[in-house]
Amino acid sequence: MIMMSTPGAEEEPQPEPTFLNISAYKFVKLDHLDELREELKGLCDSLELKGTILLSEEGINLFLAGLPEKVQSFVDNLRQREEFCDLQTKDSFSATQPFRRMLVRIKNEIIAFGIDGIDPEHKPSQKLTAQQLKQWLDEGRKIRLLDVRNDYEVELGTFHGAEQLGIGNFRDFPQAIENLPPEAKTEPIVMFCTGGIRCEKAGPMMEQAGFESVFQLDGGILKYFEECGGAHYDGACFVFDGRVALDPQLQPTGDLLCFACQAVLSPRDVASPTFLFGKYCPKCYVDPAEAKRKALACRQAQISAVAGSQPGSHPYTNVRQMYVPGKCDGRTLIEFLCDWHPPTSVEQWLEWLAQGQIQRVINRGEQHFEVRANQPVKAGQCYEQMIPNTVEPHINPQIQLLHEDSSIVVVNKPAPLPCHPSGRFNRNTLTSILSSVYQHEKLRLAHRLDSDTSGIVLLCRKHRSAKFVQPQFSTSDVSKRYIARVVGHPQWREKLCSERISEKPGVYGTRCITPDGLLSLTRFLVLGRMDDGTSLIEAIPETGRTHQIRLHLAHMGHSIVGDSLYGRGQADTPIAEGGEVRTLCLHAESLTLTHPDTRKAFTVSAPWPHWATAPIVAESV
Repeated sequence: MIMMSTPGAEEEPQPEPTFLNISAYKFVKLDHLDELREELKGLCDSLELKGTILLSEEGINLFLAGLPEKVQSFVDNLRQREEFCDLQTKDSFSATQPFRRMLVRIKNEIIAFGIDGIDPEHKPSQKLTAQQLKQWLDEGRKIRLLDVRNDYEVELGTFHGAEQLGIGNFRDFPQAIENLPPEAKTEPIVMFCTGGIRCEKAGPMMEQAGFESVFQLDGGILKYFEECGGAHYDGACFVFDGRVALDPQLQPTGDLLCFACQAVLSPRDVASPTFLFGKYCPKCYVDPAEAKRKALACRQAQISAVAGSQPGSHPYTNVRQMYVPGKCDGRTLIEFLCDWHPPTSVEQWLEWLAQGQIQRVINRGEQHFEVRANQPVKAGQCYEQMIPNTVEPHINPQIQLLHEDSSIVVVNKPAPLPCHPSGRFNRNTLTSILSSVYQHEKLRLAHRLDSDTSGIVLLCRKHRSAKFVQPQFSTSDVSKRYIARVVGHPQWREKLCSERISEKPGVYGTRCITPDGLLSLTRFLVLGRMDDGTSLIEAIPETGRTHQIRLHLAHMGHSIVGDSLYGRGQADTPIAEGGEVRTLCLHAESLTLTHPDTRKAFTVSAPWPHWATAPIVAESV
């Protein structure tokens, strides 16, 4: 589009470039690097320069910017050293400071390559000046132009007809040249990069590999721009500072760099709806739904791998920690142990003590001491029981990840699978398996399900999330829905059971219906009656007592299929589901609670198990 100027109108003055940008390198043997680093850092700070200086025993590589007179003062100072007296710089100007800070670093190489035997200081390749290359290209001389830069740099621009190596890192260069055709070894090769430093190592390396006629563009693309402009060149040149790219007039093109993927972005890319500064750009943007799906799939694969290995089913030494509570302070060790786990006999504890399987621990497990049965214990002391050759029963490993965010994790727990270590289970538990996947995190159960109950289990990833979520379960602010398959066909379609449940457990942790128990409310709805004499029931607990649904259904004469605790003599034959054996037909199907981050209602549902999807006669409304 042609812009017409208005008579008498004055053009707005453009800001004059005020910052001088220089790049320079020299391969020369250096020593006393620490002292040199401190000296150069102090000089740059005093001159208010910003950028990066790399030092190594093989030389110096620098990129600096500042006010012109101060940059020149730095260069003059540096050239007073004998080793840098002939240091050549490539200069350009910008209206803004392209660097954020000043860094002086010591590295093994000033340009990472990783190939031994390359000595640019004493055995460099032939150099071709910018004017000579332009003349050769003007004449149409037959040469092979080789761009040794990385892919993302080449995308911005390169010489007409230049051959690209398709590398993402300069360390890939040695492997890449092996893919050049055989005739390349006898043809004149002119290699080039941004400022020439990479060619200093690439050239000698190619000569070692048998290439007979190798030239490197002295000063790189930037020197070519300075002396020859854009002749025979398409596009711009990537630079490693805030300017991102320079045109053949050595002016910034206005391109940006994506913080996430390091791709070069044009003004059109920046205007795209898939660009968010500091987060993503059109070249790395992934639809949030797709990104979430991939993240869940990756996490699911990790969980399946750990659970499928049955980590507790292989012999190992199980270590159980036992802390002395205040009520046991001053008692003997044997008295504390019997109180800690009453089902274990005194004789068994004494046998373990005699075998040295119980020790006192101090300094977070670093020191262990032998103990005696009659020695007194103190509150807060820790004792460990070591159980060699522990082999846990197999579990159902089909843990399904339903939801994951920064605060919570929700899984569909299979059965049988204990939620947490207890009894015969330690490693073959939900929390132990997930802790192997969510390393460096402490997942906290927000609630629990019995080992033989399948369905939704929610865990918190942060302490503050647990403090917000767990009280919702204890105060019954969470809406829960269960599916159960029960014995018999109820004569009712809907029913509210309010039988009270004992507060303290009995044998094997069982509870019972008792008039002086805790208030317990469960709403039931018949979903369908099956031809085999069982029924499918929806259960919505309005209180959260242990074994509440199982007790209420058993009390009403319709115990859950496979319930060996409250089944009142029903056959313990489990239901087979395609080879999988079930012991209890109870499934936590859904729950709704207030999310700790959004403070809004959060609902999650789990797929029904096989036994709940068998053919049924639907209940009429």
